[in-house]
Amino acid sequence: HLKICHYYLKREMQSSYLKLQVNCSLQKPSISHNFDHFKSRLSSAFKQLSLRISVPKTIKNSFVKLLDVLVDQMFEFVDQPLLPSQRNFAPVDALREAVLVTNIDGEIPEDFPEGVYIRNGPNPLFGGLKSTKSMFGSSNHIWVEGEGMLHALYFKKETDGSWNVVYMNRHVESETFKQEKQRNRSSFLPAIEGDSLAILSAYLLNLLRFGKINKYISNTNIFEHAGKFYSVAENHMPQEIYIFTLETLGNWDVNGAWNRPFTSHPKKASGTGELVIMGVDATKPFVEIGVISADGDKLVHKVDLKLSRCSLCHEIGITQRYNVFLDYPLSIDLTRLAFGGPLIKYEHEGYAKIGIMPRYGDADSVKWFDVEPNCTFHIINCFEDGDEVIVWGCRALESIIPGPDLGLNKFEWFSKKFRHAELADESVDTSPDDVPLFSRVYEWRLNMQNGDVKETNLSGTKVSMDFPMINGGYTGIKNKYGYTQIVDSIASSASGMPKYGGLAKLSFEEPDNTESEELIKVEYHKFEENIFCTGGAFVPKGRGVEEDDGWIITFLHNEDTNISQVYIIDTKKFTDEPVAKITLSHRVPYGFHGAFMSIPVQTQKASRNES
Repeated sequence: HLKICHYYLKREMQSSYLKLQVNCSLQKPSISHNFDHFKSRLSSAFKQLSLRISVPKTIKNSFVKLLDVLVDQMFEFVDQPLLPSQRNFAPVDALREAVLVTNIDGEIPEDFPEGVYIRNGPNPLFGGLKSTKSMFGSSNHIWVEGEGMLHALYFKKETDGSWNVVYMNRHVESETFKQEKQRNRSSFLPAIEGDSLAILSAYLLNLLRFGKINKYISNTNIFEHAGKFYSVAENHMPQEIYIFTLETLGNWDVNGAWNRPFTSHPKKASGTGELVIMGVDATKPFVEIGVISADGDKLVHKVDLKLSRCSLCHEIGITQRYNVFLDYPLSIDLTRLAFGGPLIKYEHEGYAKIGIMPRYGDADSVKWFDVEPNCTFHIINCFEDGDEVIVWGCRALESIIPGPDLGLNKFEWFSKKFRHAELADESVDTSPDDVPLFSRVYEWRLNMQNGDVKETNLSGTKVSMDFPMINGGYTGIKNKYGYTQIVDSIASSASGMPKYGGLAKLSFEEPDNTESEELIKVEYHKFEENIFCTGGAFVPKGRGVEEDDGWIITFLHNEDTNISQVYIIDTKKFTDEPVAKITLSHRVPYGFHGAFMSIPVQTQKASRNES
């Protein structure tokens, strides 16, 4: 049976791969058509194999076990090593129960709201990220992969005015997490970076064994809608989370209406309370935008933007009337992969556009603006100003994802790209073009009447910034303030991984008199040496009057002591010491986005689809 599996598997791979190449080279049909045909052939191969070895339906698992043996013989899983400077990117064990936190330096403010501060991030199973080696070449997990783990800090005020603070962590138990956890070993083959044939073979074998070409990582963000809480990464739909225990309740497909990937940064529209989403996929339709009702039960609008490429847009923007889509030259291209190139690539000579469309518009309603090529993963905010739509974002000239083509010389590539310190050294003749991962606060002014575009850097060349935050009540409307994490370029270059050594407060209506009047005022809250943050979030004061009445809360890790903390920083006194430093008894690895959310009265857990 194993020999039969091997024979037909090899034959189908060769046949499907050849047909994909021939179709692409002869008539260049759509990527969607090619890859859908490829997947169809894989499904057909699965059925043929099942018939030829005469496995009854009731013991179909035997076939999968045979494929597992085949994978074990053909593929070698290898741990991706971490340098000493990268040790806080290593995964941690999930806790069995919540932990009371008592080590608090300073005081949690009396008017700090009750709720939960929660941050998402990769926490790979079985020791860390993997690579594979086989007769087809090598394939690797890229640095943003790894199963999602939620780290939560619960704040509850007691009747005597004291604070009860509890820490909890837990993996997001997606469908693929459960599949691999049940096997108790690495099983999904890496399917993003590496040799073309190795990635295509990973697609095929993952599909035949698991019904999916890659894992659902759910490791990027956490958000709330209509009193429900969700973990998400944009390679799949969100997973609903029971906020009191961090248990995973299941996929959120909006009652069956949304069956594709889902942005990590949905936006809640002011006024209506609707949730604006998008989904980017490797096959047509490449990008669809949707609007979910305020109660979360209905997809009230869905539209295919009819793009000609799969632009890997990470975040959608909104104003009071419009949706904002960034089409920049970071693309997923299956045809490129089939011809031996990388699946994900930033095209330095590629074009960039920004699309503005009415909230419920169709593809023909999108007004496209040509802009200078760039990579902008994160939008700070968008709003309308007369005839113009203003877009603020953290803009770089290259993508940090996935890294070097085919994953070659990763450390050297990242180390060089993060070498930003030279920009601040006036004795060194360096421009931002020489350090393309340097991210600056940027403004696009897009005139909806005459099509004019004005582009301006709002921050200087001293500090690279990303992972922006604002007061969420100002999403889609004009705001005065924003906040970002700031890159420690020396530490990032030394480790070959991004590290954030402080925070910045942006005052959009005040000029920076130190560098240029064209730039905005920026205040910095820098941490001590070898202390780095992730997942910062703005927490508004409940009775706050001004936009910046509130706090920034963030996880930090001290690499000298190997101790993790949470800081609470008063945004009105941004450069002062944190008002509270909360020391945790467990290490929190670096991750991605965080949020502070009020939580409802505890109710019986039930997924949205069950309720």
